[in-house]
Amino acid sequence: MAEMTGGQALIRSLKREGVEVIFGLPGVQMYEAVDPLYDESEIKFFTTRHEQATTYMADGYARASGKFGTAMVVPGPGLLNATAGIGTAYAASSPILVVAGQINRDKIGKDVGMLHEVNDQLETIKPITKWQKRILDPKEIPGAIHEAVHQLSIGRPRPVEIEIPPETLAEKADIVLWEPEQYARLSASEQQIQRAAEALSKAKHPVLWVGGGAVSADASAELATLAEKYNMPVITTPEGKGAIPDSHPLHLGVISARRPEDPVRDYFKASDVIVAVGTRFADAPVEKSQKVIQIDIDPQEIGRNHDNTLEVLGDARRSMANLAALHQGVQDNNVLKSVSEIRAQRAIFAQETQPQGGFVKAIRDALPVNGILVPDMTQIGYFARMYFPAYEPRTYLTSSYFGNLGFAFPTALGAKVACPDKPVVSVSGDGGFLFNAQELATAKMYNIGVVAVVFSDSAYGNVMRDQITRFEGRVVGSQLQNPDFAKMADAYGVTGLTVHTPDELRSAISKCLDADAPAVIQVPVGMMPHPI
Repeated sequence: MAEMTGGQALIRSLKREGVEVIFGLPGVQMYEAVDPLYDESEIKFFTTRHEQATTYMADGYARASGKFGTAMVVPGPGLLNATAGIGTAYAASSPILVVAGQINRDKIGKDVGMLHEVNDQLETIKPITKWQKRILDPKEIPGAIHEAVHQLSIGRPRPVEIEIPPETLAEKADIVLWEPEQYARLSASEQQIQRAAEALSKAKHPVLWVGGGAVSADASAELATLAEKYNMPVITTPEGKGAIPDSHPLHLGVISARRPEDPVRDYFKASDVIVAVGTRFADAPVEKSQKVIQIDIDPQEIGRNHDNTLEVLGDARRSMANLAALHQGVQDNNVLKSVSEIRAQRAIFAQETQPQGGFVKAIRDALPVNGILVPDMTQIGYFARMYFPAYEPRTYLTSSYFGNLGFAFPTALGAKVACPDKPVVSVSGDGGFLFNAQELATAKMYNIGVVAVVFSDSAYGNVMRDQITRFEGRVVGSQLQNPDFAKMADAYGVTGLTVHTPDELRSAISKCLDADAPAVIQVPVGMMPHPI
């Protein structure tokens, strides 16, 4: 026990729980939280230019590193601005800790119009957090931080939030700091594993459907072993890309959302048993006759979207290892041949029939195997979901079902902070990039070497194309007036380039990655067909 302020207790507790980086913005209610960082050299504070970027960067940091990310914001507008990133992390099952301020203790709940006041702020954040707590006594801070990390470490990883009034941060008290803990992985029961093994032993055409839960569980090796032992081709969701290398002979890829003749879709529909791993399974084209074995850490997800489901409740890594141990498979050349043929068909389609294909291939060619790609909600990004090969886990980061414009660039910055030795590229459209282009200042200030590729068509391209093709050319609200993005980058002191072809893009990305400094590559394009 030692006397300290609430703010000191906060920072010392975060340090004990392994926090090395905080993404935040200082503000009046958070002065007493920020001040102790002056004496704490082991925690680096990254100042962003908008609260939205604090949580995007924390999310990118978490997903690229496998640790949890930490953001710090003032109450009211600060926290509400940050909810775009919190919502994305919630959708993508990403563990971030949000430390928010509050108004003065005696005014909470009074709705009197204090600076930054949101009446019942805690309720506003509940729909996009796993756990949340308001702390009014400085002595409660270490325990609250410990519980927050506990919640981040068990079950489904999702954001948590704590909020602390300024007086609580400023007050001195005799405070006991808590020791960190290690948290065991939840193991599925032997009965569940046995039932799953029995169902698979009877399957004629099993297939694996793999989501982001396999990535967050660090289960890539176990996934490959399970696929090989039961001779199951692997389909991934966009969130699950990289869980198994695209080069693995049993990897089929991601099902196209709009292409009915996609051969991966046909293969999936012909399967009789589906092993769904770490996925909500919400948009899978499942038939009632197909049996699903659902491996998930979240009991609420199992059977949510398909009645004919066998439950395997537990950590994906341990569950797949236990399931694989019950079977010694044999290679089936027919299965391998089918997968090889489907992959070849998709490769031809991607490169020969879609203009996005050349640009996606150029990006892949320029990025090393361990390079991280963060695609925004944009034409090239949509195409990359299906046709960008990912070879390692945590190298392809999406906004998941939240689907929000503008997340890519700041999320990529967080990923680069987490993995400074890995190349990181973000892909945005002109509309999405300008949501958070001000974070070029953050990239320059801290020399965060993300290469931002901006495809510029002077429009919210997906919307404008649909207005032209579906609404007889009645274009409303989708046309944009853009700056010259290369010149804008130069104004921030960042490298800015303009290229026009896939070959030029490949060369420019390679050059910028070699420099390991922030850069913007502008690619003027015209209207593109819907990526399928």
